[in-house]
Amino acid sequence: MLDERTRTTILTLHQQGHGVRTIAKMVDRSRNAVRDVIRSKCSAVPILAREQKVEPLRDRVIALLPSCKGNLVRVHEVLHQEDNDLDISYQALTAFCRRHGIGHEPPKPSGQYHFEPGQEMQHDTSPHTVELAGRSVKAQTASLVMAHSRMLFFQIYPTFDRFTCKLFLTEAARYFGGVARRCMVDNTHVIVLRGSGATMEPVPEMESFAARLGFSFIAHEKGDANRSARVERPFHFIENNFLAHRPAKDWADLNRQARDWCDQQNATFRRHLHAAPRDLFAIERAHLRPLPAHVPEPVRIEQRIVDQEGYITLHRNRYSAPYRLIGRSLEVHETYGRIEVFDGPRIVASHERIIDIGVARRVTDPAHRPSRGDRESQPPSPDQLAMRALPMQLTEWLDALAAKMPGRRLPAGRVLLRMHRDYQAEPLAESFRVALQHGLFDLPRIERMVLKRIASDFFPQPHERSPPHE
Repeated sequence: MLDERTRTTILTLHQQGHGVRTIAKMVDRSRNAVRDVIRSKCSAVPILAREQKVEPLRDRVIALLPSCKGNLVRVHEVLHQEDNDLDISYQALTAFCRRHGIGHEPPKPSGQYHFEPGQEMQHDTSPHTVELAGRSVKAQTASLVMAHSRMLFFQIYPTFDRFTCKLFLTEAARYFGGVARRCMVDNTHVIVLRGSGATMEPVPEMESFAARLGFSFIAHEKGDANRSARVERPFHFIENNFLAHRPAKDWADLNRQARDWCDQQNATFRRHLHAAPRDLFAIERAHLRPLPAHVPEPVRIEQRIVDQEGYITLHRNRYSAPYRLIGRSLEVHETYGRIEVFDGPRIVASHERIIDIGVARRVTDPAHRPSRGDRESQPPSPDQLAMRALPMQLTEWLDALAAKMPGRRLPAGRVLLRMHRDYQAEPLAESFRVALQHGLFDLPRIERMVLKRIASDFFPQPHERSPPHE
């Protein structure tokens, strides 16, 4: 079929008085083709009206598409089930639907975003699997990219929450030496309080954090992933290059390797940029907003009670505290690398933070445990105070028991307190004097001796009863 330009040339030559044979030689076409164009007197290419086998089934195909969830394979199967004699191939069905726009949205033209130096940086996260200490661990990769120069920085964490987000953005700001005016984020609950796109409202905690560093958060519209393509595109590269068979001893070692890899990639020449990101960043850095003179390290503050073993629990991990603070409510400050325990304004414990969440490890500082000679300096319990007020015969027997079996002093002392409350003083003192004389430390037997010596009532008289122990 002759194109429109050739048809226009044929008509022009015909109007100039040239014959069919001459025109055919000029345009290198057959004389019949030249005659057809001259008869049509139109330069527009005619539309060929061909009969299509699927045309009679157009309405049926449109009706089946929703129930078949847009799957043309299933539509083709249903049509043949309804009519076994139907002579329509799957290729004919898909070509018909594609030609008439059935089940296919027309393609949208792609656009291009241009960013001035220091105008925008983009932040996002992506789940990955990393090799840590010989085992595969699920992790979250957080990335920040300067939109103009394509400078990349990323770190990997076991989980990603608001505290981790502030840790990462602070580290990224120090890496770049400044921040852009705005930070494009996905519609993530870590930063977004409500709304999406232009109506997004950030969490007040994150908004205050961004204002302290000198930038603001914005979010792209839902479904417009291309708006943050600068940061989403490198995730595939990170997974298939950096994380490909790259073992690490721990999280700190993994993130050190990630920083070195970022330095290497940022210095690599990019053909589509006609430069290396580091070279473009040399221009962009002058347009970044400088960091404050003091960038405070993000801290998460929580209240914890020191348990009976002298530990506080944080994310299922246990950290020791001074044993004298058992039962006290203390303030725990969590940073990226340290766990600091405060009693009022004073630090009473400091430990290296276990980055793994939920591994149930125990960290003990020997200085938090009492020394062998310091145990007696612990404040006495109410039972110990009451034991000191027992009659002389009972305390002498208790001291002899402690010298022979040190671990039995407190349990036996509680039994003595009960017997002192329930029995008369004279039979009780006489029984323990005899028991001490013969080296008898069997309390049930001594109690039977007391009962045999009781001459009158089982319970002591009101004037003989000792005050109850509180």
